[in-house]
Parts: sequence; C-alpha cells; structure tokens
Amino acid sequence: MPTLYHHPMSSSSRFVRLILLEYGFQTDLVEEQPWEKRREFLALNPAATLPVYVDDSMRALCGPAVLMEFLDETHGVLKRDRRLLAEDPFQRAEIRRLTEWFLAKMENDVTKPLVRERVYKLQMTAAQGGGAPDSKALRTARANVRQHMKYLAWLAGSRPWLAGDRLTYADLAAAASVSVLDYLGEIEWAETPIAKDWYQRLKSRPSFRPLLAERIRGLTPVSHYADLDF
Repeated sequence: MPTLYHHPMSSSSRFVRLILLEYGFQTDLVEEQPWEKRREFLALNPAATLPVYVDDSMRALCGPAVLMEFLDETHGVLKRDRRLLAEDPFQRAEIRRLTEWFLAKMENDVTKPLVRERVYKLQMTAAQGGGAPDSKALRTARANVRQHMKYLAWLAGSRPWLAGDRLTYADLAAAASVSVLDYLGEIEWAETPIAKDWYQRLKSRPSFRPLLAERIRGLTPVSHYADLDF
C-alpha cells in the first residue's frame, strides 16, 4: 500500500489526507518529525518538508502542489462531478490560486509560526531550535489570523464554495489550515459567522472524521474542535 509521511499539525499534510479520503484512496500513514531530518526521510525528500507520498514502487512525490496535481491526474479525472479540480482553465487557475493562498501565504503569515511556537518547539531539543515560544512571533501571527479569516469569510459569502459552484482543492486547502488553527483555539468564530458556516459544512464531511479524532500528545484541542455544531 502507498505511504504518506505526514505530521498531524501540518496543514499541507492535512490537505493531502483530505484529498485522499475524498477520493476514497487508502494509504498507510507515517508520522514524521521533519525537524529531526532523519537520513531515511532525507533520502525521500532532501528538502525535509511534508507531506511525502511514496507509491508501491517506492517512488516519492513531495509537497502539496505536486501531490494535488498527481492525484487529479491519476484519480480526479475519473470522478466526474466529484473531481476536485475544475475542467475549465480559468476555474482551474482560480482553484490553484486559492490553494496556494492558504497553503503558502496563510501558512507563512499564520499557521507555520503558530504551530512552530506552540507545538513543534515543545517537541524539539534545544539544538533543534526548541524552547519557550517567541511572544513576538505569536502576536504577529495572531494579528494576521483576523485578516485571513475576513478574506475567507468574503469568499464563503460570495460563492457557493470558495472557488465556485462546487467543492474543490481550494476548500480542502482552506479547511486544512483552519482545522489546525481551530485545534489550537486561535480562531474567534463569533467574528466570522459566514466562515463558520462554511467550515461546519467541511467538518461534516466523512473525509474530516479522522482529522477530528486525532489528538496531539501533550496538547489538548479546544473544547469544540470535534463538534460538528459549534
């Protein structure tokens, strides 16, 4: 069976897991601590980034953008109305733009610094960069959360789904990032009811159940994390 190297608090890993589950494609999951830079993992991906997908022939594919295109070409084209990438070139471009927004811009502005300071540093040794959270980095990331959630709310309020009329990679990318932040209790849902309604729809999908059931060792999620009606 193919293997996906992931970390439960990696938004890119969650994104690819959601794609696989939406398409009903089974993989073995191996949790990887990317900061450890294990020799075996570096042999698969010298960049030491997640996620990494290894097929039955031991061929490795690295990164969410590469994997979403691969999964569309190998599985999505067979799904017709359940395909997560549109057939129209303009819509495809918009889906890719928004996917990059949530997995690159929002990642750098918000998700990555919050996860690093609140999760990864607790598991790292001092030599790996672990230690007390950087309060300045936390303040900056938390200030950025509101701006990204406003944009998400605007998208959710102006379209049936974030990139158009149906569920796409854009929704899964956004939901993956938001789910990490929600686990950490970093979202004020009362400020963005439209975004909350959209997220409730995503949380209710069967593909989301494994994410909602996961727990990080030593870090309890916010009380409403697994609730579909919160």
